[in-house]
Amino acid sequence: MIELTEGYVDSLALNASAIKNAQGLVKKRSFVQLNKSQDGTLLFGECAGSGKSNYACSADFIEPEKPVMRCSCPSRQFPCKHALGLLYAYVGGETFEQANVPEDIAAKREKAEKREQKKAEQVAAGEDTKPKVKKVNKSALKKKIQAQLEGLDLLEMFALSLIRGGLGTVDSKTLKTIKEHVKQLGNCYLTGAQTELRRLAVLIGDEDHREAAYTSIMEQLTLIHALIKKGRAHLTAKLNDPELKLDSESTIEEWLGHAWQLSELKEFGLMSEQVELIQLAFISYDDKGRQEYVDEGYWLEKESGKIHRTVQYRPYKASKYIKEEDSFFDVAVVSELYLYPGDMNRRVRWEKMIHRPLVSQDLEPVHANAHRSYADAVKLVKNQLKNPLGDHNPVMLLHVAEVRQTEQGQFVIMDEARQHVLLNDVFSLGHKTVPLLSHVSEANLRDMTMLVMFEHDQDSGRLAAQPLTIIKGADITRLLY
Repeated sequence: MIELTEGYVDSLALNASAIKNAQGLVKKRSFVQLNKSQDGTLLFGECAGSGKSNYACSADFIEPEKPVMRCSCPSRQFPCKHALGLLYAYVGGETFEQANVPEDIAAKREKAEKREQKKAEQVAAGEDTKPKVKKVNKSALKKKIQAQLEGLDLLEMFALSLIRGGLGTVDSKTLKTIKEHVKQLGNCYLTGAQTELRRLAVLIGDEDHREAAYTSIMEQLTLIHALIKKGRAHLTAKLNDPELKLDSESTIEEWLGHAWQLSELKEFGLMSEQVELIQLAFISYDDKGRQEYVDEGYWLEKESGKIHRTVQYRPYKASKYIKEEDSFFDVAVVSELYLYPGDMNRRVRWEKMIHRPLVSQDLEPVHANAHRSYADAVKLVKNQLKNPLGDHNPVMLLHVAEVRQTEQGQFVIMDEARQHVLLNDVFSLGHKTVPLLSHVSEANLRDMTMLVMFEHDQDSGRLAAQPLTIIKGADITRLLY
Protein backbone atom coordinates (compact mmCIF):
# COMPACT_ATOMS: atom_id res chain seq x y z
CA MET A 1 0.00 0.00 0.00
CA ILE A 2 1.40 3.38 -0.98
CA GLU A 3 1.80 6.14 1.61
CA LEU A 4 1.31 9.67 0.32
CA THR A 5 1.44 13.09 1.96
CA GLU A 6 0.05 16.36 0.67
CA GLY A 7 3.57 17.82 0.57
CA TYR A 8 4.72 15.01 -1.71
CA VAL A 9 1.79 15.52 -4.07
CA ASP A 10 2.56 19.25 -4.11
CA SER A 11 6.12 18.41 -5.20
CA LEU A 12 4.81 16.55 -8.26
CA ALA A 13 2.81 19.53 -9.54
CA LEU A 14 4.08 21.66 -12.40
CA ASN A 15 3.28 24.92 -10.58
CA ALA A 16 1.06 26.52 -7.93
CA SER A 17 -1.76 26.93 -10.45
CA ALA A 18 -1.80 23.17 -11.11
CA ILE A 19 -2.09 22.51 -7.35
CA LYS A 20 -5.01 24.92 -7.02
CA ASN A 21 -6.85 23.48 -10.03
CA ALA A 22 -6.30 19.89 -8.89
CA GLN A 23 -7.54 20.58 -5.37
CA GLY A 24 -10.51 22.39 -6.91
CA LEU A 25 -11.57 19.20 -8.70
CA VAL A 26 -11.72 17.37 -5.37
CA LYS A 27 -13.68 20.15 -3.69
CA LYS A 28 -16.18 20.26 -6.57
CA ARG A 29 -16.63 16.46 -6.40
CA SER A 30 -15.64 16.17 -10.06
CA PHE A 31 -14.37 12.59 -9.67
CA VAL A 32 -17.20 10.24 -10.62
CA GLN A 33 -15.15 7.11 -9.96
CA LEU A 34 -12.20 6.37 -7.64
CA ASN A 35 -10.45 2.99 -7.65
CA LYS A 36 -7.30 1.33 -6.39
CA SER A 37 -5.63 -1.97 -7.24
CA GLN A 38 -5.61 -4.87 -4.81
CA ASP A 39 -1.94 -4.28 -3.87
CA GLY A 40 -2.49 -0.51 -3.60
CA THR A 41 0.22 0.39 -6.13
CA LEU A 42 -2.23 1.84 -8.65
CA LEU A 43 -4.80 4.59 -8.18
CA PHE A 44 -7.17 5.20 -11.07
CA GLY A 45 -10.52 6.77 -11.76
CA GLU A 46 -12.66 9.00 -13.92
CA CYS A 47 -13.09 12.75 -13.71
CA ALA A 48 -15.84 14.80 -15.32
CA GLY A 49 -14.47 17.27 -17.87
CA SER A 50 -15.79 19.83 -20.31
CA GLY A 51 -16.65 17.18 -22.92
CA LYS A 52 -19.25 14.45 -23.03
CA SER A 53 -16.85 11.71 -21.91
CA ASN A 54 -15.09 11.52 -18.57
CA TYR A 55 -11.29 11.67 -18.43
CA ALA A 56 -9.60 8.43 -17.36
CA CYS A 57 -6.65 9.21 -15.09
CA SER A 58 -4.24 7.08 -13.08
CA ALA A 59 -1.16 7.18 -10.86
CA ASP A 60 1.01 4.06 -11.05
CA PHE A 61 3.41 3.45 -8.13
CA ILE A 62 4.65 0.02 -9.24
CA GLU A 63 8.08 1.77 -9.09
CA PRO A 64 7.75 3.99 -5.98
CA GLU A 65 10.82 6.04 -6.95
CA LYS A 66 9.36 6.93 -10.33
CA PRO A 67 5.55 7.08 -10.32
CA VAL A 68 3.83 7.24 -13.72
CA MET A 69 0.88 9.62 -14.20
CA ARG A 70 -1.52 9.06 -17.08
CA CYS A 71 -4.65 10.82 -18.29
CA SER A 72 -6.81 10.82 -21.40
CA CYS A 73 -7.27 14.63 -21.33
CA PRO A 74 -5.56 16.81 -24.00
CA SER A 75 -3.64 18.94 -21.46
CA ARG A 76 0.01 19.74 -22.19
CA GLN A 77 0.78 19.93 -18.48
CA PHE A 78 2.39 16.89 -16.91
CA PRO A 79 1.08 15.67 -14.61
CA CYS A 80 -2.27 17.22 -15.45
CA LYS A 81 -4.76 18.51 -12.89
CA HIS A 82 -6.85 15.32 -13.16
CA ALA A 83 -3.96 13.00 -12.19
CA LEU A 84 -2.96 15.36 -9.40
CA GLY A 85 -6.56 15.64 -8.24
CA LEU A 86 -6.68 11.85 -8.00
CA LEU A 87 -3.74 11.96 -5.56
CA TYR A 88 -5.22 14.81 -3.53
CA ALA A 89 -8.46 12.82 -3.25
CA TYR A 90 -6.46 9.87 -1.89
CA VAL A 91 -4.52 12.04 0.57
CA GLY A 92 -7.75 13.72 1.64
CA GLY A 93 -9.30 10.41 2.71
CA GLU A 94 -11.76 9.90 -0.15
CA THR A 95 -13.05 6.34 -0.56
CA PHE A 96 -11.28 4.33 -3.29
CA GLU A 97 -13.04 1.13 -4.29
CA GLN A 98 -10.85 -1.89 -4.99
CA ALA A 99 -10.88 -2.95 -8.64
CA ASN A 100 -8.83 -4.88 -11.20
CA VAL A 101 -6.00 -3.11 -12.99
CA PRO A 102 -7.29 -1.76 -16.35
CA GLU A 103 -6.11 -3.78 -19.36
CA ASP A 104 -4.22 -0.91 -21.01
CA ILE A 105 -2.21 -0.21 -17.84
CA ALA A 106 -1.58 -3.93 -17.29
CA ALA A 107 -0.19 -4.14 -20.83
CA LYS A 108 2.11 -1.16 -20.24
CA ARG A 109 3.32 -2.68 -16.98
CA GLU A 110 4.06 -5.95 -18.78
CA LYS A 111 6.17 -4.16 -21.41
CA ALA A 112 8.12 -2.31 -18.71
CA GLU A 113 8.68 -5.58 -16.82
CA LYS A 114 10.03 -7.23 -19.98
CA ARG A 115 12.48 -4.36 -20.48
CA GLU A 116 13.76 -4.73 -16.91
CA GLN A 117 14.00 -8.49 -17.33
CA LYS A 118 16.04 -8.04 -20.50
CA LYS A 119 18.43 -5.72 -18.65
CA ALA A 120 18.79 -8.28 -15.86
CA GLU A 121 19.61 -10.99 -18.41
CA GLN A 122 22.23 -8.75 -20.02
CA VAL A 123 23.85 -8.13 -16.63
CA ALA A 124 23.84 -11.85 -15.89
CA ALA A 125 25.49 -12.47 -19.26
CA GLY A 126 28.21 -9.94 -18.45
CA GLU A 127 27.03 -7.30 -20.90
CA ASP A 128 27.57 -3.66 -20.03
CA THR A 129 24.19 -1.97 -19.63
CA LYS A 130 25.50 1.30 -18.23
CA PRO A 131 24.74 4.41 -20.26
CA LYS A 132 27.72 5.14 -22.48
CA VAL A 133 29.55 8.38 -21.93
CA LYS A 134 29.47 10.44 -25.10
CA LYS A 135 32.79 10.29 -26.94
CA VAL A 136 34.58 13.59 -27.25
CA ASN A 137 35.31 14.93 -30.72
CA LYS A 138 38.75 16.31 -29.86
CA SER A 139 39.12 18.28 -33.06
CA ALA A 140 35.80 20.06 -32.53
CA LEU A 141 36.56 20.60 -28.83
CA LYS A 142 39.89 22.26 -29.65
CA LYS A 143 38.11 24.66 -32.01
CA LYS A 144 35.60 25.42 -29.27
CA ILE A 145 38.38 26.13 -26.75
CA GLN A 146 40.10 28.46 -29.24
CA ALA A 147 36.81 30.31 -29.72
CA GLN A 148 36.39 30.58 -25.94
CA LEU A 149 39.89 32.03 -25.56
CA GLU A 150 39.12 34.59 -28.26
CA GLY A 151 35.89 35.42 -26.45
CA LEU A 152 37.77 36.01 -23.19
CA ASP A 153 40.18 38.35 -25.01
CA LEU A 154 37.20 40.25 -26.37
CA LEU A 155 35.62 40.47 -22.92
CA GLU A 156 38.87 41.68 -21.36
CA MET A 157 39.31 44.49 -23.91
CA PHE A 158 35.75 45.67 -23.38
CA ALA A 159 35.99 45.55 -19.56
CA LEU A 160 39.23 47.58 -19.64
CA SER A 161 37.70 50.18 -21.96
CA LEU A 162 34.71 50.47 -19.64
CA ILE A 163 36.94 51.01 -16.59
CA ARG A 164 39.18 53.54 -18.39
CA GLY A 165 36.14 55.50 -19.53
CA GLY A 166 34.73 55.62 -16.01
CA LEU A 167 31.28 54.66 -14.80
CA GLY A 168 30.22 58.29 -14.93
CA THR A 169 30.39 58.21 -18.74
CA VAL A 170 28.00 55.28 -19.11
CA ASP A 171 25.07 56.08 -21.39
CA SER A 172 22.57 54.30 -23.64
CA LYS A 173 25.29 53.74 -26.23
CA THR A 174 27.40 51.89 -23.64
CA LEU A 175 24.45 49.66 -22.72
CA LYS A 176 23.87 48.89 -26.40
CA THR A 177 27.55 47.92 -26.75
CA ILE A 178 27.30 45.63 -23.71
CA LYS A 179 24.31 43.84 -25.26
CA GLU A 180 26.27 43.37 -28.50
CA HIS A 181 29.16 41.86 -26.55
CA VAL A 182 26.75 39.57 -24.71
CA LYS A 183 25.64 38.17 -28.07
CA GLN A 184 29.24 37.76 -29.24
CA LEU A 185 30.14 35.81 -26.08
CA GLY A 186 27.29 33.41 -26.89
CA ASN A 187 28.88 32.82 -30.30
CA CYS A 188 32.12 32.01 -28.44
CA TYR A 189 30.42 29.36 -26.26
CA LEU A 190 30.91 31.44 -23.09
CA THR A 191 27.45 31.26 -21.55
CA GLY A 192 28.83 31.88 -18.05
CA ALA A 193 30.59 35.07 -19.14
CA GLN A 194 27.44 36.02 -21.04
CA THR A 195 25.43 35.83 -17.83
CA GLU A 196 27.90 37.93 -15.82
CA LEU A 197 28.12 40.62 -18.50
CA ARG A 198 24.34 40.70 -18.68
CA ARG A 199 24.25 41.14 -14.88
CA LEU A 200 26.62 44.07 -15.25
CA ALA A 201 24.25 45.60 -17.81
CA VAL A 202 21.35 45.24 -15.36
CA LEU A 203 23.31 47.07 -12.63
CA ILE A 204 24.55 49.83 -14.92
CA GLY A 205 21.20 50.21 -16.68
CA ASP A 206 19.39 51.19 -13.48
CA GLU A 207 19.90 54.95 -13.84
CA ASP A 208 17.85 55.83 -10.75
CA HIS A 209 20.05 53.75 -8.44
CA ARG A 210 23.33 53.61 -10.37
CA GLU A 211 25.32 55.67 -7.88
CA ALA A 212 24.08 53.54 -4.97
CA ALA A 213 25.02 50.42 -6.93
CA TYR A 214 28.63 51.47 -7.62
CA THR A 215 29.96 48.95 -5.08
CA SER A 216 27.96 46.14 -6.70
CA ILE A 217 29.15 47.25 -10.14
CA MET A 218 32.79 47.15 -9.02
CA GLU A 219 32.25 43.71 -7.46
CA GLN A 220 30.79 42.52 -10.75
CA LEU A 221 33.75 43.90 -12.72
CA THR A 222 36.11 42.17 -10.26
CA LEU A 223 34.28 38.89 -10.80
CA ILE A 224 34.50 39.28 -14.58
CA HIS A 225 38.25 39.95 -14.27
CA ALA A 226 38.66 36.79 -12.17
CA LEU A 227 36.66 34.78 -14.71
CA ILE A 228 38.87 36.04 -17.55
CA LYS A 229 42.09 35.27 -15.65
CA LYS A 230 41.13 31.84 -14.32
CA GLY A 231 39.22 30.89 -17.46
CA ARG A 232 42.16 31.70 -19.72
CA ALA A 233 44.59 29.71 -17.54
CA HIS A 234 42.22 26.73 -17.44
CA LEU A 235 41.51 26.72 -21.19
CA THR A 236 45.19 27.11 -22.08
CA ALA A 237 46.13 24.16 -19.84
CA LYS A 238 43.24 22.13 -21.26
CA LEU A 239 44.35 22.84 -24.80
CA ASN A 240 47.81 21.48 -23.96
CA ASP A 241 46.32 18.31 -22.43
CA PRO A 242 46.19 15.48 -25.00
CA GLU A 243 43.05 14.10 -23.29
CA LEU A 244 41.32 17.50 -23.00
CA LYS A 245 39.97 16.39 -19.61
CA LEU A 246 37.21 18.20 -17.74
CA ASP A 247 38.01 19.72 -14.33
CA SER A 248 35.87 17.80 -11.84
CA GLU A 249 37.31 19.54 -8.76
CA SER A 250 36.33 23.20 -9.22
CA THR A 251 33.41 25.11 -10.70
CA ILE A 252 35.42 26.58 -13.59
CA GLU A 253 33.77 24.33 -16.19
CA GLU A 254 30.32 25.66 -15.28
CA TRP A 255 31.61 29.23 -15.30
CA LEU A 256 32.80 28.65 -18.86
CA GLY A 257 29.42 27.25 -19.89
CA HIS A 258 29.76 23.48 -19.53
CA ALA A 259 26.49 21.72 -18.66
CA TRP A 260 27.38 18.63 -16.64
CA GLN A 261 25.70 15.39 -17.69
CA LEU A 262 24.81 12.85 -15.02
CA SER A 263 26.89 10.23 -16.84
CA GLU A 264 29.94 12.53 -16.58
CA LEU A 265 29.42 13.10 -12.85
CA LYS A 266 29.11 9.35 -12.32
CA GLU A 267 32.27 8.71 -14.32
CA PHE A 268 34.21 11.08 -12.04
CA GLY A 269 32.84 9.34 -8.94
CA LEU A 270 30.59 12.26 -8.01
CA MET A 271 27.66 10.11 -6.99
CA SER A 272 26.42 8.74 -3.65
CA GLU A 273 23.92 5.93 -3.17
CA GLN A 274 20.96 5.62 -0.78
CA VAL A 275 21.01 9.13 0.63
CA GLU A 276 18.40 10.73 2.88
CA LEU A 277 17.87 14.47 2.53
CA ILE A 278 15.89 17.03 4.54
CA GLN A 279 15.03 20.36 2.95
CA LEU A 280 15.64 23.22 5.38
CA ALA A 281 14.96 26.27 3.18
CA PHE A 282 13.64 27.12 -0.27
CA ILE A 283 13.50 30.21 -2.46
CA SER A 284 12.43 31.12 -6.00
CA TYR A 285 13.72 34.26 -7.69
CA ASP A 286 14.07 36.00 -11.03
CA ASP A 287 17.67 35.94 -12.30
CA LYS A 288 17.78 38.71 -14.90
CA GLY A 289 21.39 37.90 -15.69
CA ARG A 290 20.50 34.37 -16.78
CA GLN A 291 17.07 35.48 -18.06
CA GLU A 292 15.62 32.58 -16.11
CA TYR A 293 13.56 31.91 -13.01
CA VAL A 294 15.53 29.98 -10.41
CA ASP A 295 14.18 27.52 -7.82
CA GLU A 296 16.76 26.87 -5.11
CA GLY A 297 16.50 24.53 -2.14
CA TYR A 298 18.95 23.90 0.72
CA TRP A 299 19.08 20.33 1.98
CA LEU A 300 20.84 18.53 4.81
CA GLU A 301 22.38 15.18 3.90
CA LYS A 302 21.65 13.21 7.07
CA GLU A 303 24.66 10.90 7.06
CA SER A 304 27.39 13.40 6.17
CA GLY A 305 25.79 16.47 7.77
CA LYS A 306 26.63 18.55 4.70
CA ILE A 307 24.33 21.26 3.36
CA HIS A 308 23.69 20.81 -0.37
CA ARG A 309 21.56 22.84 -2.73
CA THR A 310 19.26 21.95 -5.58
CA VAL A 311 18.99 24.45 -8.42
CA GLN A 312 16.46 24.45 -11.22
CA TYR A 313 16.54 26.98 -14.04
CA ARG A 314 13.36 27.90 -15.91
CA PRO A 315 14.02 30.07 -19.00
CA TYR A 316 11.53 32.92 -19.41
CA LYS A 317 10.20 31.64 -22.74
CA ALA A 318 9.61 28.09 -21.55
CA SER A 319 8.82 28.65 -17.86
CA LYS A 320 5.13 27.70 -18.09
CA TYR A 321 6.05 24.28 -19.50
CA ILE A 322 8.73 23.45 -16.88
CA LYS A 323 7.88 22.07 -13.46
CA GLU A 324 8.16 24.74 -10.78
CA GLU A 325 9.89 23.44 -7.65
CA ASP A 326 8.51 24.25 -4.20
CA SER A 327 9.13 23.73 -0.49
CA PHE A 328 9.36 20.05 0.49
CA PHE A 329 8.53 18.94 4.02
CA ASP A 330 9.09 15.16 3.92
CA VAL A 331 12.33 13.19 3.95
CA ALA A 332 13.62 12.55 0.42
CA VAL A 333 15.14 9.07 0.08
CA VAL A 334 17.36 9.18 -3.01
CA SER A 335 18.85 6.06 -4.56
CA GLU A 336 21.47 7.94 -6.60
CA LEU A 337 22.56 11.46 -5.60
CA TYR A 338 24.76 13.29 -8.13
CA LEU A 339 27.11 15.99 -6.81
CA TYR A 340 28.43 18.84 -8.93
CA PRO A 341 32.04 20.04 -8.52
CA GLY A 342 32.38 22.82 -5.94
CA ASP A 343 33.16 23.77 -2.35
CA MET A 344 30.50 24.49 0.30
CA ASN A 345 26.83 23.87 -0.53
CA ARG A 346 27.54 21.79 -3.61
CA ARG A 347 24.77 21.54 -6.15
CA VAL A 348 23.08 18.12 -6.26
CA ARG A 349 20.61 16.37 -8.54
CA TRP A 350 18.69 13.12 -8.64
CA GLU A 351 16.36 11.35 -11.06
CA LYS A 352 14.41 9.12 -8.71
CA MET A 353 13.34 9.39 -5.10
CA ILE A 354 10.81 8.07 -2.66
CA HIS A 355 9.57 9.99 0.35
CA ARG A 356 8.53 9.38 3.92
CA PRO A 357 7.11 11.66 6.63
CA LEU A 358 9.61 13.65 8.69
CA VAL A 359 9.80 12.50 12.33
CA SER A 360 11.57 14.05 15.31
CA GLN A 361 14.50 11.58 15.13
CA ASP A 362 15.31 12.86 11.62
CA LEU A 363 16.24 16.23 13.08
CA GLU A 364 18.92 14.85 15.38
CA PRO A 365 21.62 15.18 12.64
CA VAL A 366 20.52 18.79 12.11
CA HIS A 367 21.44 19.70 15.69
CA ALA A 368 24.48 17.40 15.79
CA ASN A 369 26.07 18.98 12.70
CA ALA A 370 25.51 22.62 13.67
CA HIS A 371 28.73 24.58 14.21
CA ARG A 372 29.04 25.49 17.90
CA SER A 373 32.07 27.77 17.54
CA TYR A 374 31.43 30.93 15.54
CA ALA A 375 35.16 31.60 15.28
CA ASP A 376 35.64 28.29 13.43
CA ALA A 377 32.52 28.83 11.31
CA VAL A 378 33.59 32.33 10.25
CA LYS A 379 37.04 31.00 9.35
CA LEU A 380 35.44 28.48 6.96
CA VAL A 381 33.29 31.19 5.43
CA LYS A 382 36.25 33.53 4.91
CA ASN A 383 38.21 30.76 3.19
CA GLN A 384 35.24 30.29 0.85
CA LEU A 385 35.05 34.05 0.12
CA LYS A 386 38.73 34.14 -0.86
CA ASN A 387 37.82 32.35 -4.08
CA PRO A 388 36.52 35.07 -6.43
CA LEU A 389 34.54 32.46 -8.39
CA GLY A 390 33.20 30.72 -5.29
CA ASP A 391 29.70 31.14 -3.89
CA HIS A 392 29.79 34.42 -1.95
CA ASN A 393 26.67 33.55 0.03
CA PRO A 394 27.51 30.23 1.74
CA VAL A 395 24.83 28.61 3.90
CA MET A 396 25.63 26.94 7.22
CA LEU A 397 24.01 25.46 10.32
CA LEU A 398 24.92 27.26 13.56
CA HIS A 399 24.08 26.38 17.14
CA VAL A 400 22.63 29.50 18.78
CA ALA A 401 22.88 29.89 22.53
CA GLU A 402 20.89 33.13 22.40
CA VAL A 403 19.49 35.74 20.04
CA ARG A 404 19.91 39.29 21.32
CA GLN A 405 18.93 42.73 20.13
CA THR A 406 21.48 45.56 20.47
CA GLU A 407 20.78 49.11 21.59
CA GLN A 408 20.74 50.08 17.92
CA GLY A 409 17.96 47.56 17.32
CA GLN A 410 20.12 45.05 15.42
CA PHE A 411 19.81 41.32 16.05
CA VAL A 412 22.89 39.23 16.86
CA ILE A 413 23.30 35.52 17.58
CA MET A 414 25.70 34.28 20.25
CA ASP A 415 27.47 30.98 20.72
CA GLU A 416 28.32 29.33 24.04
CA ALA A 417 31.62 31.23 24.19
CA ARG A 418 29.68 34.53 23.88
CA GLN A 419 31.10 35.16 20.41
CA HIS A 420 28.49 36.84 18.23
CA VAL A 421 27.50 37.19 14.57
CA LEU A 422 25.45 40.11 13.28
CA LEU A 423 22.15 39.20 11.61
CA ASN A 424 21.32 41.18 8.50
CA ASP A 425 19.28 40.61 5.34
CA VAL A 426 21.40 39.55 2.36
CA PHE A 427 21.03 42.19 -0.35
CA SER A 428 21.32 39.78 -3.28
CA LEU A 429 18.69 37.43 -1.84
CA GLY A 430 15.97 40.05 -2.09
CA HIS A 431 13.88 38.55 0.73
CA LYS A 432 13.86 39.96 4.26
CA THR A 433 13.71 37.55 7.20
CA VAL A 434 15.42 39.43 10.06
CA PRO A 435 12.25 41.44 10.90
CA LEU A 436 10.41 38.13 11.35
CA LEU A 437 12.51 37.31 14.43
CA SER A 438 10.42 39.74 16.50
CA HIS A 439 7.46 37.40 15.93
CA VAL A 440 9.30 34.29 17.17
CA SER A 441 8.79 33.31 20.81
CA GLU A 442 11.71 33.88 23.19
CA ALA A 443 11.82 30.17 24.00
CA ASN A 444 12.58 29.38 20.35
CA LEU A 445 15.36 31.97 20.24
CA ARG A 446 17.50 30.21 22.86
CA ASP A 447 19.53 27.00 22.66
CA MET A 448 18.48 26.14 19.11
CA THR A 449 19.92 25.55 15.64
CA MET A 450 19.73 28.17 12.90
CA LEU A 451 20.34 27.85 9.18
CA VAL A 452 21.97 31.09 8.00
CA MET A 453 23.25 32.59 4.76
CA PHE A 454 26.45 34.65 5.03
CA GLU A 455 27.36 37.81 3.14
CA HIS A 456 30.37 40.11 3.28
CA ASP A 457 29.36 43.77 3.08
CA GLN A 458 32.04 45.53 1.02
CA ASP A 459 30.99 48.99 2.21
CA SER A 460 31.18 48.24 5.94
CA GLY A 461 33.74 45.44 5.69
CA ARG A 462 31.61 43.32 8.05
CA LEU A 463 30.48 39.73 7.76
CA ALA A 464 26.79 39.24 8.50
CA ALA A 465 24.32 36.37 8.28
CA GLN A 466 20.66 36.16 7.33
CA PRO A 467 18.49 33.68 9.25
CA LEU A 468 16.71 31.21 6.98
CA THR A 469 15.33 28.57 9.34
CA ILE A 470 15.08 27.99 13.10
CA ILE A 471 15.13 24.41 14.41
CA LYS A 472 14.22 23.98 18.08
CA GLY A 473 13.98 20.36 19.20
CA ALA A 474 11.50 18.72 16.82
CA ASP A 475 10.04 22.03 15.58
CA ILE A 476 11.11 23.72 12.35
CA THR A 477 10.28 27.38 11.74
CA ARG A 478 11.05 28.34 8.17
CA LEU A 479 11.61 32.06 7.68
CA LEU A 480 12.26 31.43 3.98
CA TYR A 481 10.15 28.87 2.12
